[in-house]
Formats: sequence, structure tokens, C-alpha cells
Amino acid sequence: MIEIGLTTFKEHGKLLNKSFLALSDYASLFPVVEMNTSFYGIKQPTVSQKWVDETPESFSFSVKAFKVMTKHAKIEEFYQSEEEMDDAFKLFLMPLIQQNRLSTILCQFPSFFICNKPNVEYLRKLRLRFKEFPMAIEFRSGTWYNDSVKQDMIEFMKQYHYTLVTVDEPQVTHHSVPFLPKVTTKDYAYLRLHGRNKRYWTEKSGDWRKKRTLYRYSDSELNELAKDIKQIEAKKIVVVFNNNSGGDAGENALTLKNMLAIDYKGLNPTQLNLF
Repeated sequence: MIEIGLTTFKEHGKLLNKSFLALSDYASLFPVVEMNTSFYGIKQPTVSQKWVDETPESFSFSVKAFKVMTKHAKIEEFYQSEEEMDDAFKLFLMPLIQQNRLSTILCQFPSFFICNKPNVEYLRKLRLRFKEFPMAIEFRSGTWYNDSVKQDMIEFMKQYHYTLVTVDEPQVTHHSVPFLPKVTTKDYAYLRLHGRNKRYWTEKSGDWRKKRTLYRYSDSELNELAKDIKQIEAKKIVVVFNNNSGGDAGENALTLKNMLAIDYKGLNPTQLNLF
């Protein structure tokens, strides 16, 4: 099964000729969504319950880990202890778990999270803290893919039941990881497609978020990705387009869906605006 989706849902309104999409609208087009809101702050379970209520039973959510969990911020700014933070995050996820709607917890680590013993130990402990949950790891540091450690890293991911995220992104020296479709959890694979805009991949200006994923995949590039996806041996393959800056993710996702001849059943009914 190949599930194609997007990062966030509101900003893809042009797919249905709307200014923005409600989650129920989005769920008429795709079977999975990647939710970023939990990265910035852990919400109440009423929020995730609302997600469940607005989507069909077959729809699932990839939920980004809270930024403290992936070393983007210090815990002292938000919680008194790691246990308090973990309990809050698990409580937030509970409606998704109870309804079997959690695709994975996406742990996107920053580029300064390099491959070294303390960080390997952190990953080991993080897995034990969330041992009952599916978790996927996206690295932003190429040190994890150096020839001297790559195979050990892959075996570590398998041992601790982490899904190693396959990333398609601009290849910029010291700022990229390679496209490596290795399956580390046999039932599940996860791909994130960021686009290939080399010019702005390392952008540090105030509006870098609007530039970094400014990219539209060509049909030939999508065809090559489709071939790669077909070669992946996993029961479920989740493909998420993150090239949102120019509004290209949705159309690229639908094109890939057609190339793979996928017809999703059980989605929400499509409701178009009259004007």
C-alpha cells in the first residue's frame, strides 16, 4: 500500500478552488497528512480527537515530535521534567492511538545533531521512552551517512524499530543527506520530498521558510521517484510532499498518484465551492 500526502493541509486550497482547505476537505483527496503543529507546542487531546472526528476511518496522521524531543529547544523553557513532557505528548496522541490513526511520530533532527556517541545514546533512550509508539527518524546531518558508520546506523535503526526516513532534497555539500531508500521497519517506509532547490536550501534570511522548499518536481523527476518507490519492499509506504513554498506540493502529489495508478477508497466526499 502506498499512501501519498502533504505537509499540513490548510495551504493547499487551490486543489479544490478554495482559499484554504479544512481538514475534512483535505481528507477527500489524500489518505494521510503530516501535522507540524505539535512541533511548536504539545496540544490537548481534544485537538487530536477533533482530527479523528473530521476524517474517515482509513485516514492517518504523521505527527511531528515536539521540538524539545528533537533537540531544537531546551526542556526548561516548557516543562519541569522530561517525564512531564512525555506524558503530555502521549496524552495528546491517545485519541489517534485508540482509533488506530497514528501513522508515525516524525522525529526531524537538526543539522547539528551529528553522529556521535552522546546522540546515539539519546536515540536509544528516546526509543525506550516511547517504546509502544511507531517512530520515524529524519536526519539533517550527513555524518550519519558517512561510509564508516552508515551500515551501523541502519542496523541500529532496525534494532530499535526506528523507521529511517528516506529524504529527497537538494544535494549541497555539508548540508544534505543522500536519497537512501532503506527499509528499517519491514512493515513501514516513510519518504519526505522537500524539492531540489539548491539555491535556497541553506538560506538564512528572515523569509527562508518561504524559499527553502520553493520547487516543482517535473514529470520526469516524478517518474524516477515512482520507479524508486515501486522498488521499496514494505507493506505500507508513506510519501509526503513538503515542497510547499510555491504551492506545488499538492499538484505534484496528485501527479505521482496518477503515475502509480492509485485509487484511494473510503476518503471524505469532495465538496467544491460554487463560486
